Amino acid sequence: MPVPADPAPTETAPRVTVWFDGACPLCTREITLMRRLDRRGAIRFLDAQDPETECPLDRADLLARFHAREGDRLLSGAAAFAAMWRAIPLLRPLGHLVRLPGIDRLFELAYRGFLRVRPRLQRMLA
Repeated sequence: MPVPADPAPTETAPRVTVWFDGACPLCTREITLMRRLDRRGAIRFLDAQDPETECPLDRADLLARFHAREGDRLLSGAAAFAAMWRAIPLLRPLGHLVRLPGIDRLFELAYRGFLRVRPRLQRMLA
């Protein structure tokens, strides 16, 4: 029996790779929602806690902030969230909004504020 050929690249091939903390209840809830919204399969979600997952950075650095690869650019923090949002049609306008000068800095400041309260939120959801 012949081996089926790899599918030809399509618009539905993942455009963004996202690394997330699979041990974080808050993170897994967020990723579950994003997976539901990503109906086209435009995002490849990788659990950075999984030892089999290839990481572009030191695993501890990858887990300290949200990271995504869009094209050949590795992004972190608010920029990584914006890349993920741009890959989902429903959230695409928000992802483009974050690219605007000034707005990008506001989102990054908000993300840094979130990082400070993240441990408390994780304990609340555990």
